[in-house]
Amino acid sequence: MATVHEVTARAGRLSEASLLVIAVGITVGARAFVDANAGSGIDQSLAVYTAAVAALAIGAHVLVRMRAPAADPVLLPAAFALTGLGLAMIRRVDFAYAARGRDTDFGTTQTMWAVVGVVAAMAVVGLVRDHRLLRRYTYTAGVLGLLALMLPLVPGIGREVNGARIWITVAGRSLQPGEFAKILFVIFFAGYLVSNRDTLALAGPKVLGVRLPRPRDLGPLLVVWAAALLVQIAQRDLGASLLFFGLFVAMLYVATQRVSWVLAGVGLFAVGAVVAGTVFSHVGSRYEAWLHALDPSVYDSGRSYQLVQGLFGMASGGLFGTGLGEGSPGLVPYAESDFVVASLGEELGLTGLMAILALYLVVVQRALRAAIGVRDGFGKLIAVGLGFSMALQLFVVVGGVTRVIPLTGLTTPFLAYGGSSMIANWIMVAFLLRISDVARSSDLDAPAGAPAAEART
Repeated sequence: MATVHEVTARAGRLSEASLLVIAVGITVGARAFVDANAGSGIDQSLAVYTAAVAALAIGAHVLVRMRAPAADPVLLPAAFALTGLGLAMIRRVDFAYAARGRDTDFGTTQTMWAVVGVVAAMAVVGLVRDHRLLRRYTYTAGVLGLLALMLPLVPGIGREVNGARIWITVAGRSLQPGEFAKILFVIFFAGYLVSNRDTLALAGPKVLGVRLPRPRDLGPLLVVWAAALLVQIAQRDLGASLLFFGLFVAMLYVATQRVSWVLAGVGLFAVGAVVAGTVFSHVGSRYEAWLHALDPSVYDSGRSYQLVQGLFGMASGGLFGTGLGEGSPGLVPYAESDFVVASLGEELGLTGLMAILALYLVVVQRALRAAIGVRDGFGKLIAVGLGFSMALQLFVVVGGVTRVIPLTGLTTPFLAYGGSSMIANWIMVAFLLRISDVARSSDLDAPAGAPAAEART
């Protein structure tokens, strides 16, 4: 007779398979609309694309069914649907650029990176049999994260694009190590905080009614965090600095349950924003473009041109959009990367954009649900860190494009052009699948070789 756990696992995988059918339909349908409306029409390449997407989805589903049978059934389909929409939109931008005399092949390149991302995620699901084993590598993850951030500063390897030095060249391809550093820092913060949360929350002096941790307890965290921020400032990548800072404060709050950390973080961020706007000219320029985007002098100088063009595009899309392949995304600089949200807003309208944001909300909600369900503190912090980093990154990107906050150089997870971002975000999904498998499983015993203390933390 099947156990309750086995029945629940089978039901979850059946739901996942059904949702994957819908996700594949969205992926193929979006490309079909783009080819029909903006390309030369639907041809046999769509059949090849459909077969490849279906094969990839089936392979991922089978592997998750074998290696993580109790994993959350919604994460994989949601990630597939977002990736498929991004691939279709990037292909659409290629056609728009071609109409303006610019020959690009972003769509094909991004499709390759998407395949690599899914394969990398499935490799993580297959090889990392228990996330708790990663706690052994807490400090290793911290060191590797810092090294990854510093690589773009190494002469001969690093490459500067649009004033930011955040890329390296490997085998003729550009790579953004900071995307992977984000995951490494989540592991480091989680491992350190779960081992020292009691001393961070309870030990130390009180100042103005707020209990502060002892320097020796918070020291390693501050060293890694400060070094990461300094490196990002040196690279002129303040968007990533904001992401790492928010991640640090959020995980510290979850570990200690002290609101004072959030208040202190907001205060430090406000001071840092004022200082950055004063000291760094490119930051001040972005502030001016944000506050005075429609001022003729600011627009004519080019400082707010990209932002305003994106706003015009979304405005022309209205409630239901112009239709996939029937807008003018080529009028917006970097429509395939920084402003892919504006491109989607133009052709899918406010309704389509809200549906996409709802998909992100589902992914973040499932990450937090896994954090609540898993019993070990290390897994809780990893799930919270990964979910919060995606939510914060999305807020910063969408907020910048819609002029809620100043623009930054962050990418939109799964949607924007960029191999590093695609692979890193799929690896994040893999970790969430693994943690949710433990959270939803009734068998919480650690596998052979896992320390008992870590399994029951």
